[in-house]
Amino acid sequence: MASQDWFDKDFYKVLGVDKTASDAELKKTYRKLARQFHPDSNPGDAAAEARFKEISEAYSVLSDKEQRAEYDQVRAMGSGARFTAGGPGQGGGFEDVFGGMFGQQGGQRVRFGQGGARGGAGGFEDILGGMFGGGQGFGQPTGGFRGFGGPTKGRDVTASTTLDFTTAIAGDTVKLSQGNGRPVNVRIPAGVADGQKIRLRGRGESSPDGGEAGDLVVTVSVRKHPVFERDGQHLRVDVPVTFAEAALGATIQVPTLGGDPVKLKVAPGTPSGRVLRVKGRGVTTKNGTGDLLATVQVAVPSHLSDKQREAVEALRAALPDEDPREDLLAKARS
Repeated sequence: MASQDWFDKDFYKVLGVDKTASDAELKKTYRKLARQFHPDSNPGDAAAEARFKEISEAYSVLSDKEQRAEYDQVRAMGSGARFTAGGPGQGGGFEDVFGGMFGQQGGQRVRFGQGGARGGAGGFEDILGGMFGGGQGFGQPTGGFRGFGGPTKGRDVTASTTLDFTTAIAGDTVKLSQGNGRPVNVRIPAGVADGQKIRLRGRGESSPDGGEAGDLVVTVSVRKHPVFERDGQHLRVDVPVTFAEAALGATIQVPTLGGDPVKLKVAPGTPSGRVLRVKGRGVTTKNGTGDLLATVQVAVPSHLSDKQREAVEALRAALPDEDPREDLLAKARS
């Protein structure tokens, strides 16, 4: 999976994080930058689009534990490394890296071949075996570069797509354009979350030496919904009720995502913030289906007529003389 890009690009610097950053820190930073530079937020801004692609590429590598470990290992060899092709009968090598690590003998650049390193006793296979493990050498009778213990996997290819909230919940098939201009259909599973990655095995770049192809990694962005908000497998919605409905009780209609409204009972004396639950009307994923959580918000009228004001004042006079904040203040003092 490693390529010259891994030597030339500092993915940690691209994201602006330390090399010891945790997965949570990486995700938080990526999501912040992705929102800032996403093409939907910067229409027609080529610089922002290029920055978004750079951020996505960096995160796709660093968010994958195996790729991150390999990237760190490759970067540790030296930033000046170049993949080179040897002459006839010679294997290619990381010449600048190992030239700097082990030096040159007799003015000759050290090269990898089937008979070990030229100009010295023995080969690099024991050295590399100690560094990376495994007993496979770099030079192969087929002339291919086998990497550490087997054929190298092709590079992963990253892509991104933005879905509306309803499509993300229901799932869909979207068509993306690859770097070579060929379209590829990507099945978005139901319940995909904002920032989630979908990996399509074998849809990336071909292996340079006959190994398996890389993967296509698609990062999904989900637009916000004007009414619903996702909470794991649940959906949340704020439902306003009148003071009379909250005080005396009522049966109200609550919207559902992609379906008809449902009726819910509001018990007498219901306060703002109480959550009413509708079973099975949340997000469906492979782990099950969540619920719709309706949070009651008591709506206070902003304008009252003289007659209405008199009625409210009469109600206040009729209610018990009590302070609803008394318990709150007492707890704050303790």
